[in-house]
Amino acid sequence: MRHKGVMFALLLFFASILAACGGAPAAAPTTAPEAPAEATAAPAAPAAELAVGIVLPTRDEPRWIQDETRFQEALTAAGYQVEILFSQGDSARERQNVESLITKGIQVLIITPHDGTAAAAAANAARDAGVKVISYDRLIRETDAVDYYVTFDSLAVGAQQAQYLVDNASGTDNPLYLYAGAASDNNAFIFFEGAWSVLQPKIADGTFRVVNSSAATELSGTAELSREQQAEIIGQITTNWDFNTAKTLTESNLTAAAAADKGAVFILAPNDGTARAIADTFAADPDVSSYLVTGQDAEQASVQYIIDGKQSMTVFKDVRTLVDDAISAAIALLSDQEPTASGAYDNGAKEVPAIQSPVVTVDQANVQEALIDSGYYSADEFSGLE
Repeated sequence: MRHKGVMFALLLFFASILAACGGAPAAAPTTAPEAPAEATAAPAAPAAELAVGIVLPTRDEPRWIQDETRFQEALTAAGYQVEILFSQGDSARERQNVESLITKGIQVLIITPHDGTAAAAAANAARDAGVKVISYDRLIRETDAVDYYVTFDSLAVGAQQAQYLVDNASGTDNPLYLYAGAASDNNAFIFFEGAWSVLQPKIADGTFRVVNSSAATELSGTAELSREQQAEIIGQITTNWDFNTAKTLTESNLTAAAAADKGAVFILAPNDGTARAIADTFAADPDVSSYLVTGQDAEQASVQYIIDGKQSMTVFKDVRTLVDDAISAAIALLSDQEPTASGAYDNGAKEVPAIQSPVVTVDQANVQEALIDSGYYSADEFSGLE
C-alpha cells in the first residue's frame, strides 16, 4: 500500500506539470520581442515569374559578355526575372535555348541569331507560344514572327567605313581590298550594302580598283546590288567574323597580288577583330608601303591599334545604348504597349519595325572625346594618349 501511495503522489506531481505546460497560453508580453534582421524592413513583393528570355550568340567575344551583364543588371533592377543563354555559334543549340525559355513561361524573347535564316524556326516557335520576339543586333530572316528589330543603323556603319576610305583617297587606280563578315549573318549584307553605296561610284570612276574580288569587279557598274549579287561578292571575301579566317584569306590575297596591287592600299574590313588580323598581315608584307583599314565596335584592342597607328578607324556602336533600347522595348511589350520604331528592315517575309541607335566614326583625331570623355573607357586602359 505504501508503494501505491508513492506512485499516486508521483502521478499527481507529473499531472500538475503537464497542466502547467498545456494549459491556457500565457498573456502576450507588453513589449514585442525584437524581430529578426530580415524582418525589420517591409517584406519584398514575391518574385515575378520569368518574364524575359535572352539568347546571345557566343560567350567567346567580350561584346556579348558585356551585353549579358548589362541585361541582367538592368532588367533585375526594373523588377523582372531574366534568364540569359548562349548558343556558342550553333543554330541547333540556339533553338534548344529558345524552346527551354518558352517552357519556363517567358513573355518576351530577345535573341541575337547565329544564322539569321536558321533562327526563323526558333522565332516561329516563340510566336506560336504567344511570346513577343525582339531580334537584337542581327536580323532574323524569312519569317513574320519577328515583332521588333533593335539595331544600330547598320547601313550607316558600312557607309561610314567606306566614306573614311573615300575621304582619304586621292588620284586614281588605288588598290582596294574588300572583306566582309559571315555569309550566314544578315548584318554582313547590310554593312556591305552601306559600304557599296559609297564605294561603287568611286570604283566606277576609277578612284579605286578592286583587287581581291572578281565578282565586285564585274559588278562595279551596278549601284544597287540584289541579294544574290551581294552574296556572290561576300562569298569571295567572307571572314566569317573569324580572326584566323581573316588572316588566312588576307595572306592568300597578298600572295596572289601583283606589285601594282600593293604599295599604298585601302582596306574595307568589316569589324575590329578581323581588322587587326588583316592589318597585321598587310603590315608584314614588305611591298605594302601604307594601308588604311576600317573596323567597327570600338573594341579595346582596336582602340589601342588606332592610337598606335596600326588601325585607321572604327565605327563606335555604344552597346550601352543598344542594350537600353532593347530593355525599353521589352518592358513596353510586357506592359502591352508598342515600342517606338524609327524605320524598318525587310527580312524577306515582312518589314520589321526597327529601333535604331546611332553610330560614330572614331579615329586618332576624336578617340579621346568619343571613347574616353564619354566614359565608355578609362584613359588608364590605354598607352599613348596625350
